[in-house]
Amino acid sequence: MPEASLYEEQKLWDKWLCTKDGEAADSLIRLYMPLVRYHVSRVGSGLPRNVNKDDLMSHGMMGLYDALEKFDSRRDLKFDTYASFRIRGAIIDGLRKEDWLPRSLREKSKKVEATIERLEQSLGRYVKANEVANELGMTEEEVMHIMSESFYANMLSMDEKTNESDRDESYKATIEDKRTLTPEQSVMEGATKKELVRVIQNLNEKEQMVISLFYFEELTLTEIGQVLGLSTSRISQIHSKALFRLQQVLKSAIS
Repeated sequence: MPEASLYEEQKLWDKWLCTKDGEAADSLIRLYMPLVRYHVSRVGSGLPRNVNKDDLMSHGMMGLYDALEKFDSRRDLKFDTYASFRIRGAIIDGLRKEDWLPRSLREKSKKVEATIERLEQSLGRYVKANEVANELGMTEEEVMHIMSESFYANMLSMDEKTNESDRDESYKATIEDKRTLTPEQSVMEGATKKELVRVIQNLNEKEQMVISLFYFEELTLTEIGQVLGLSTSRISQIHSKALFRLQQVLKSAIS
């Protein structure tokens, strides 16, 4: 950003922090709008098509304004970093309050998961997407699509009410808040990491590249497509196939 722009931005911050001026707030929100679009793109890339991107933008904007209200400039933390947590958190919270996964997809997800469990028990190994597809009379792409979308649904279901308690608790409240792992947990975590490394190493070159760029470099599927010279839909297929294999390791670790 040019020095003049940085100077103008600092003037806006000074005005906002000192007087909570509304016009300064509006200007700062417009300035950081690309940050909201970035996180909407990141979260939205893994969600079903029926999720309205305008709703995600609305949630993200609320997170940006919340960040603006609560930001403490005295702390050694850049606003971009602080706002990113707030924006992403607001988007996730907004999704948690909406039943965005269609009932038909939930039912298909249960069938796929049950089939995976049954085949793994009978074969004594991780199963492939095409094996599950053949068992259910689906295409391999359908199975990977269902598993990919239900994976994000499970990530967003922590605030749902549990039926296993007399108290009004969510699943989040049942999680132990322990920073130190038990010896058994340490062994299990180490084994899971080793298994994930093994599975990732067995992915083909394109699958490894997509996993790396998406989860570590935080590129969108469209951006990855531009890097690899492939269409977004093709990148989505590669991502879903790799994710299907990684999910089996993670689900075995927590079951």
